[in-house]
Amino acid sequence: MDGRGIKFSKIFVVSAIFILIATVISVHADIYMYIDDNGVMHFTNAPTSNEHDYKVYIKEKTSISTKFHSTDKYDGLISDASREFDVDSRLLKAMIKAESDFDPRAISRKGAMGLMQIMPENFKMLNLKNPLDPWQNIRAGAQYFKKLYERFNGKLALSLAAYNAGPTAVDRYRSIPPYQETEEYVHRVLRYYRTFKQL
Repeated sequence: MDGRGIKFSKIFVVSAIFILIATVISVHADIYMYIDDNGVMHFTNAPTSNEHDYKVYIKEKTSISTKFHSTDKYDGLISDASREFDVDSRLLKAMIKAESDFDPRAISRKGAMGLMQIMPENFKMLNLKNPLDPWQNIRAGAQYFKKLYERFNGKLALSLAAYNAGPTAVDRYRSIPPYQETEEYVHRVLRYYRTFKQL
């Protein structure tokens, strides 16, 4: 291989490494690296062996992504509901972000409606007359979540799982139900909750 070929090969390898790093960064994880006896660099976001001396190469960024969409449009209503039902306003906002991304007219395939995606079968219990009215919807969602939070003894993850999958499912499994949608929902709300705490 001539000099130009070697140079091209090195550029290709370096480019591939940075593409790999960028890909892993996009899923929000620390990057670890070790160099073997042949001088080859190895990267991973999940070192599983003590055989190699992995060192942190890139630390996960904790700053808020510029792609994160939020709004303060409903902050006043959220604060009012937070005080009325003693639920952290940042948690309510995280739930709204996960449920509807702040769209007051959102309707899911299952029929859940409004900012906090209230199911029709819960309208009467929550005295919800107009599910697309932001104040009524946020108030109803906060009230319902508070009931679940008390039912599950203040266990946040279980309460969120019950909000998504229903309390019966959480009772049945005595943990977060093994439903992909519910597991992702809980993870998403908690991630947004941490983000709103940083704002």
